[in-house]
Amino acid sequence: MEKNNYQGTLQQAIGSGFNAKSTANEVVNNICLTGKTVVVTGGNTGIGLETTRVLAAAGATVIVPARNIEKAIQNLQGLANVEITEMDLMSPLSIDACANHFIASGRPLHLLINNAGIMWVPLRRDERNIESQLATNYLALFQLTARLWPALKKANGARVVNVSSHGHHFAPFDFDDPNFLKREYETLLGYGQSKTAVNLFSVELDIRGRSSNIRSYAVHPGSIGGTELGREAPLEMFQKMGFVDADGHMLPEIAASLKSVPQGAATTVWCATSPLLDHIGGVYCEDGDIAEVSSDINHKKGVNPYSLDENYAKKLWKLSEEMSGILFRP
Repeated sequence: MEKNNYQGTLQQAIGSGFNAKSTANEVVNNICLTGKTVVVTGGNTGIGLETTRVLAAAGATVIVPARNIEKAIQNLQGLANVEITEMDLMSPLSIDACANHFIASGRPLHLLINNAGIMWVPLRRDERNIESQLATNYLALFQLTARLWPALKKANGARVVNVSSHGHHFAPFDFDDPNFLKREYETLLGYGQSKTAVNLFSVELDIRGRSSNIRSYAVHPGSIGGTELGREAPLEMFQKMGFVDADGHMLPEIAASLKSVPQGAATTVWCATSPLLDHIGGVYCEDGDIAEVSSDINHKKGVNPYSLDENYAKKLWKLSEEMSGILFRP
């Protein structure tokens, strides 16, 4: 019987041969995805765009749900095997419509890559009064995966790859006040708990999906230069985190530590395609391999054990069903 990853049981490197400098092209080399269908949320910008490009070049048909269709068409221009469809992660109705459209096509879904996310945003809420980072980074992911589950089962060997972040170390999931109704809002706490939720969901989904031959992974892409993730962050935020000097110039040591976009997409693509993971799931991965367990935020690597906790994972699943109104029973 396969082990599960509760409490980080499986969190140890497996000698993939890849590292922080590996690119998405390198990890997918010699892997053919012809005949495979993929959904990549946020697949028209940043590391999502690179993920889309690489998987499509390997032969997959890649569907990119996008809120801004015109922007997606422009960014994806010239890429073969790519389809664009409309979806807004802050709108439950939009997520359902997108998923229903795919289900109606009758196609199996071999890879669902939940890549889209937001960070460093002011306090906003969706129509259900759910804080925007929790709604976008996690609850939308829960809903989309649930709605696409029949197509994932039809693939008879699907993977769900959820883009998380080392930022999950910023905060555990606050079951008492996840939407900042009683506590003061801090954007990094909101981001942190949303990514902790992604990790908890990934470990639980793998266990529940195993009987349907569906595996799940959480991914830390690394700190990437040249993406849109920090577009709403004030300068003071970057200064507080020690990224820039008083004049707003990035510190040389920070610039030297950043990954390129092709390097940032590598672990996502590795989790989506590597045969080394055929019998391993529910793990948190970084730098092209399975990460170690670490509760030290300053270590800059590793997954915090609170985001792989069995009791928290089960509790979050139940809460997610209540918050979304979706009974998700794989």
